[in-house]
Amino acid sequence: MDQPVSRRTVLKAGVGTSAALAFSAASYARVKGANDRIAIAQIGCGDRGVKAHMAGIAPYAKEQNIEVTAVCDPWRVRQEVASAAAQETYGRPARKFSSFREVMALKDIDAVMIASPDVHHTMHLKAAALAGKDAYCEKPLAMDFHKLKDTCDAVKKANIVVQIGTQLRSMPSFTGCRELYKTGILGRVSRIAQRRNNAKPYWYNYVKEVKQEDVDWKEFLGDLPPQAFDPVKFTGWYGYREFSDGPVCGYGSHFLDLVHYITGAQFPTSCVSLGGTFTYNDEHHFTCPDQVDATWIYPEGFMVSYLTLCGNDSDSCLKIFGDEGVLDMTTWTSPVLTAEGGAKRSGKIRGKNPVKDVPRPDHFLDWLQCLRSRQAPNASIDAGYQHAVACLMAVQAFDTGKRMVYDAEKREIRAG
Repeated sequence: MDQPVSRRTVLKAGVGTSAALAFSAASYARVKGANDRIAIAQIGCGDRGVKAHMAGIAPYAKEQNIEVTAVCDPWRVRQEVASAAAQETYGRPARKFSSFREVMALKDIDAVMIASPDVHHTMHLKAAALAGKDAYCEKPLAMDFHKLKDTCDAVKKANIVVQIGTQLRSMPSFTGCRELYKTGILGRVSRIAQRRNNAKPYWYNYVKEVKQEDVDWKEFLGDLPPQAFDPVKFTGWYGYREFSDGPVCGYGSHFLDLVHYITGAQFPTSCVSLGGTFTYNDEHHFTCPDQVDATWIYPEGFMVSYLTLCGNDSDSCLKIFGDEGVLDMTTWTSPVLTAEGGAKRSGKIRGKNPVKDVPRPDHFLDWLQCLRSRQAPNASIDAGYQHAVACLMAVQAFDTGKRMVYDAEKREIRAG
């Protein structure tokens, strides 16, 4: 990205469906030259915001000519940590804010990175679209289907560049799996499965002591109903249904996005889901389940199953099953193709075959490059919408005990 990208060059490069309108006059006007610094604001300055987002773009700061100039979090302590991190990387502290609205009003911010609680992703991303700011937004994209549709529509109308934080699709190993899958060597694929087990629910790791006077509690709640300040809810929000839908969206969103990326599938037709809290009933009264088992059927002719057990960390796996063999991706960086278990085993697959990596830009670098080229990033808003639909189908099936179906034409989830 050493030279400004011309409109003609970008048009020749081609784009995905989510960027069909990316080269309108308004979008083209936002193309920046290499000498124009891109100013970024971090919204949500917890571990994900500072240790993943800010740390993830820092290695490319000079090359991509970027700077984090503002940070936003309802917890003053986190604001200070994030501002100090900006000082270390860019030589000056970032401005500190408690409300995302203050950040969206800043004329000198070009893009935002969103690492707020899951329930606020759509609110913050829609605000970015309305403010004309590009965005990197954590997964899962949504907890409410109507807000999901409304936000995705706003993003497309604004023609902003959005990368969703499903970074597994940018790993060379999984891109290699995608290219291998395209060859058809697995034969007829009937099942794709992940079991992602932990000894303890991940939300316990985040519980900390907090002083109420350091927190803008009203800002943290956002558009949720008022409630008394609770330091456990504030820091361990991953474990409460007001703020998160638990493992099927927290972990399973990565898996579902990977299924879509590797196979080319977009939406499941139906889903069932069961679960509950079977191990960790304690004084915190977390409401997210410590076990969940969800299964989707896709029109491409296969079933997808996701299971999380937080109570015993054995027996994790990630596999694609075909009648010629299995693609074992349990070790994310070293997937293997074998004929194991294949009903046909015609001889196309012999022995254990490491899947060849297919290099591609790191997920954060991909987003930064797209901020200048205006092309669709690897995890576009369409990809985010697709994983969110599958997640919400599972959540609704879990909550109602009913089989949920999706109508892609009507953009409708219903019992069926």
